[in-house]
Amino acid sequence: MQFPMKIRYVFPIVMAFSALSGWAEEPPPVDEIIRRAEQAAYYAGKDGVADVKMVIHDASGGTREREFRILRWNGEDGQQKFYVYFNGPADVRRMAYLVWKHGAGRDDDRWLWLPSLGRVNRIAPGDKRTSFVGSDFVYEDVSGRDPKDDEHELLEVGETQYHIRSVPKDKGSVEFDFYEVWIDRETYLPVKAEYTDSRGNVYRRVTADEIQVIDGHPTVIVSTVEDLSRNSKTVNTFSNIQYDVGLNENIFSERFLRRPPREAVR
Repeated sequence: MQFPMKIRYVFPIVMAFSALSGWAEEPPPVDEIIRRAEQAAYYAGKDGVADVKMVIHDASGGTREREFRILRWNGEDGQQKFYVYFNGPADVRRMAYLVWKHGAGRDDDRWLWLPSLGRVNRIAPGDKRTSFVGSDFVYEDVSGRDPKDDEHELLEVGETQYHIRSVPKDKGSVEFDFYEVWIDRETYLPVKAEYTDSRGNVYRRVTADEIQVIDGHPTVIVSTVEDLSRNSKTVNTFSNIQYDVGLNENIFSERFLRRPPREAVR
């Protein structure tokens, strides 16, 4: 489903053009490509629901699993709200994560309900790049990175993909020097991103491994993030995906972190 755990990834280049001038059809401006990719990846339908099975693979070959349901509600002017409720295993069961995405260059608001401690933790903007429930995904992956945080450059136009490099405006706020994304020219759905550190090493890769069309929306069914420096990876598999469910905005509130709405409980 086009919301959680998907950064703006994009397709690899196919055609051997080294300059944009070699392309017969003028591509859209890079900011327009990024806007369409964000819409495809995060804004399909008026709202959405999906069940997610997360499998975390560590460097020694061990695995851990997480199962959760994610709800998404779209507002106006790019505003969104996300609610993630953990159904298992026991160490994360009944945990809940809430995001208010404001758009317009404002930081998202994030809260995490920890039932074992009986408290709600506010996640500071500076912590948005930290691990999401012990996985290789980060908190920012749930709602997506604000395109206004980066400068974007269209590197190449392939037969089926756009290849874009994005450089953060505030490098002190992130752990990467830049990232590159590959975007499908037909659907604008991102399918790969690679993150490069200050030493020029690609240390993180996110891919969309399986895509299906659901209710007319190209939808990521399986996504993987790899931490190449730690030799670990996390795979998310999405099921029971629904769009335009008619979710009530009121369930995306702090009080429902402690008492999950029926839409969040399988």
